[in-house]
Amino acid sequence: MAVKNIVVAGLGGQGVLKVTDILADALFLCGYDVKKSEVHGMSQRGGSVSSEVRFGDRVASPMVPMGECDILAVLDSTQVEVVQAKLRKGGILITPDDVPKEQLKHPKALNTMILGAIAKHLDVKAEIWDQALASAFPEKLLELNREMFALGKK
Repeated sequence: MAVKNIVVAGLGGQGVLKVTDILADALFLCGYDVKKSEVHGMSQRGGSVSSEVRFGDRVASPMVPMGECDILAVLDSTQVEVVQAKLRKGGILITPDDVPKEQLKHPKALNTMILGAIAKHLDVKAEIWDQALASAFPEKLLELNREMFALGKK
């Protein structure tokens, strides 16, 4: 399989790194070679944060080249302009407008809802997603995040 590239961007505190941790874990569980990189910037002050996941049969570098991102997901619409140059022509852009935010039960779970929207475009079995979610969240937060993931995937 050729290398696929996913970039997730947002603001500090929105859970960008959590999304890509779960994503990388799920893809690794599928047997792919997975590389991940992060740019924190001013993340502690609400500044831009982005994280990149590359996966395939063999991945040499963790960095997504400009114009080669297959899926670009942003947790805050202000970040589209910041990272759009990464998106390839014909690539998939996912924004908060693409998920049912009115059904969001907690603002901090938007990241998991966006992850569900990303999952629609990947060939990963439900059991694998569930295993990756269960590894990422403590028991008290797991059901909420499972529900938000499912809503995002619809």
